[in-house]
Amino acid sequence: MGSLMGLPLLAHSSPKPPAKSRVVLVRNRKALDNNGSPRPDVLQDMLDQAVTTLLDATDPVSAWKQLVGPTDIVGIKSNLWYHLPTPRPLESAICKRLLDAGVSKENVSADDRGVRKNPVFTHSTALINVRPMRTHHWSGLGTLLKNYIMFVRWPFRYHGNACEDLAAIWHLPRVKGKTRLNILVMLTPLFHGIGPHHFSRRHTWHYSGLIVSTDPVAADATGARIIQAKRDTFFGKESPISPPPHHIAKADTRFRLGNSHPDLIQLVKLGWERDALI
Repeated sequence: MGSLMGLPLLAHSSPKPPAKSRVVLVRNRKALDNNGSPRPDVLQDMLDQAVTTLLDATDPVSAWKQLVGPTDIVGIKSNLWYHLPTPRPLESAICKRLLDAGVSKENVSADDRGVRKNPVFTHSTALINVRPMRTHHWSGLGTLLKNYIMFVRWPFRYHGNACEDLAAIWHLPRVKGKTRLNILVMLTPLFHGIGPHHFSRRHTWHYSGLIVSTDPVAADATGARIIQAKRDTFFGKESPISPPPHHIAKADTRFRLGNSHPDLIQLVKLGWERDALI
């Protein structure tokens, strides 16, 4: 399979992340309707399955109560890239469970480019990170790790060497320690692109999945392997992601934000199994 050798676990003097990170991949072939639009009821069920399994809970509400409570102020960090945005039905499904867990409606907001001025985000005690996976001109992949770039005033300062230092953002006071859940949307991922704003439906496919974890690095590393496998299959040869998504490995080895090596990821797969690619 194409090169993802940039995702090792190396020795480091900083405190080690958990021994293993649990990642749940849930798929449902009915997640999209005949027009390719998400089915809200199916997305809610997928999210519920994933979070309940991830946290070993007996039901969705008790699972979400492990993540947030009535005193929390929760920002849902979504992504508005117009070709492949965070699906609104998924944002609604997350909001529903936050309210079910006791969070006040006025203390919940979904936002992307306005997070630096949105009062829910500026006063947040908890964050839910949710975005679609896609190839990206500067970082190789648009990932959960990269989704927090809107929290900084000058995003371009993190573009150097394929955005390898994106995880530094996660240690800034505005976000540090606040992320309760990461949801990588794999409904119709973009696996190939050329140039800053390239998008082609030909290079998406109905994977109909969500990747859910409390560890953003492990979730991104899992998604990256699926994207790489799809590229190799589509092009009929090893076709490495370009530029290499260094930021995933660096989030592990330099910033100790989570686990990127598959040996340290406990992957739980639920639902539709065909062409899972992992």
